[in-house]
Amino acid sequence: MEIDVLRPQFLPADMVEHWRALQAANPAWDSPFLSPHWSRAVERSQEGPDPRLRVAVLHEAGRPKGFMAVRAKGFTAMPAGAPMCDYQGLVAEPGVSIDPHKLVQALGLGRFDFSHMLAEQEAFTPYSRGVEPSWVAHLPEGYDAYAAERRASGTSALKDLDKKRRKAEAEHGPLIFTAFSRSRTDFDQLIAWKRAQFQATAQTDIFAVEWTQRLLRDLFASRDPDFGGVLFTLHFGDKLAAAHFHLRGARTIHGWIIAHNATFERVSPGMLLFQDILRWMDTTPYDRLDFGVGDYRFKRELSNVQVPIGHGFVGVPSPAALLRQAAYELRKAAESLPLGRVSHLPGKAMRRIDILRALR
Repeated sequence: MEIDVLRPQFLPADMVEHWRALQAANPAWDSPFLSPHWSRAVERSQEGPDPRLRVAVLHEAGRPKGFMAVRAKGFTAMPAGAPMCDYQGLVAEPGVSIDPHKLVQALGLGRFDFSHMLAEQEAFTPYSRGVEPSWVAHLPEGYDAYAAERRASGTSALKDLDKKRRKAEAEHGPLIFTAFSRSRTDFDQLIAWKRAQFQATAQTDIFAVEWTQRLLRDLFASRDPDFGGVLFTLHFGDKLAAAHFHLRGARTIHGWIIAHNATFERVSPGMLLFQDILRWMDTTPYDRLDFGVGDYRFKRELSNVQVPIGHGFVGVPSPAALLRQAAYELRKAAESLPLGRVSHLPGKAMRRIDILRALR
């Protein structure tokens, strides 16, 4: 198996169609982040004198067998679109795998840092330094069957949301749900809320750089029937209470950018909007709402499927690989000590540095 490296924009049309067909053949890969359109959208948003997006194309006897997108800079590679990419992996024909070391060599780099690698990608398992779940609500039989299953599992989240919905209606008037909203005003308000949230919680503002905002604007403006962003809104009367900007696959809505009006905090408008989306899916081709990673109570209660994803790195002998190895050893040593929150500081520092690296 050979590996060629191409820019996403220069992939021939037949390769793009083959990639899409491979993705469609495996329900586990129905994520917008594994689509050829994702890497192309990211590349357009990062256009400049130093193009960095790359697609590793596995081929045999001149026939493409698999595809994997990355972002290369300096001596390292990261996921395409990091830190905004929630899934990574090789999309390939059955039985085809990738040698991670050959991938790094083909890219001409010292290492590849991954953060949301599908754990089913066994080629990367030896290089994983930890696994966590991505939380998914799967509704193959519709909302009512899903709600009954959630009740049977012992969670009262949906019942509690029904109570909050009645309270919100009594206090604020009609609740107006809109799917695929084209309101630029509501879209801009969502980004403003999200940036304020980053500041209030001392998190890195990923929208402080131009390419991330350009990516969101382009995805919002997209009319592609197979890929793009979709804005969902919930109004209490004439006031915007919550807004979500999600990505869409063939059957998956992937939760991405969510925020709400703090004025209505007591009735959880963001959660009410999630419930509206789950109900709305009954009349659409979508049957999966992916909440992404993060150990939040609402994700645990609303999800009925967990998709394990891993983080780690693979490197060839190089200073870049040695530096990453040393960072992970320090992190491992700290996390083994009974120091409470202090034990997790190296891990948090690594994640913060990786975000800043990816945004540059």
